[in-house]
Amino acid sequence: MPQFQSYLLSAASPMDLEFTAFLRLAWIAAILPILVASIPIKSLDFFRSLLLTFAARGKTSHSLDKFSIPQRYFLHFYVLAVVLTTCLALSTWLYAYNCDGHRTSAGHRIKAWRTVFVLLLLEAQVLRRLYESKCVFIYSPSARMHILGYFTGLFFYTAAPLSLAGRFSLEALSYSVHLLTEFIVKGPTELPVEFKWKEILKPFICLGWCQWIGSTIFIWGWLHQLRCHQILGSLRENKRDNGYVIPYGDWFEYVSCPHYLSEIVIYAGILVASGGLDFTVWLALLFVVANLVFASAETHRWYHLKFDSYPKSRKAIIPLIY
Repeated sequence: MPQFQSYLLSAASPMDLEFTAFLRLAWIAAILPILVASIPIKSLDFFRSLLLTFAARGKTSHSLDKFSIPQRYFLHFYVLAVVLTTCLALSTWLYAYNCDGHRTSAGHRIKAWRTVFVLLLLEAQVLRRLYESKCVFIYSPSARMHILGYFTGLFFYTAAPLSLAGRFSLEALSYSVHLLTEFIVKGPTELPVEFKWKEILKPFICLGWCQWIGSTIFIWGWLHQLRCHQILGSLRENKRDNGYVIPYGDWFEYVSCPHYLSEIVIYAGILVASGGLDFTVWLALLFVVANLVFASAETHRWYHLKFDSYPKSRKAIIPLIY
């Protein structure tokens, strides 16, 4: 249909490049402080301690000052992520569906459908985290996190889906707004789209080897994180219990923070499923790795200080290495 063709041609603009550049700069700005604080130089001890204060949460948080908030506010991250990822996945699906019926390149159409698939992987992750935050974890009344850590979480769960959607984030959302406007003005009979509901499985038909391998890695990490979170959630039987015990089982036999390790595996799988060609997605994974490795070191140190009998064979996050 001419309407969609003209819209598609107008959707690609310098704004897409500017938005991508902004996302990349935002990721770099978030990663650099963590990398600097991780450098083992004594002169950076103050900066490292400051960053640890911002990143502290739960058992590693020793401050209950006015700059901290309840750790149960983690729920906000996943509500935001579910809403944004769902909007992007549906918008990109609609956009890709309409690309199929118009004169767009085969490569463009396939990339759009594979973007939908990657967003569906993220959707599976954030939906599970939303469920766990509400039903699995029992946060101690004293569990706190720094307000800057809270804003960092909001940043991540906003930037991650936008980064995975890539250039389609603005195009697809704009096209959805365009369709909504057409629906309001002209009614459903004159919408520039014809639905064939059997096409709903199209994101799973256009998969290449990257998507199959990436989704396998994703599922592997997803299942292990599910199990590790169940173990952590079972350690505190009621909300009044502020005590801590040593977790055992699954990847806890090898590292202190297997839920962090599995998160890295999850986002590595998403990177592979995306095709690994977008530098923005690489930056998102680098942030996940830098942030969780940095946080795991503090958690590992806390376990050793808290428990004299803590297994000495466990590493912080990477089995046998770190």
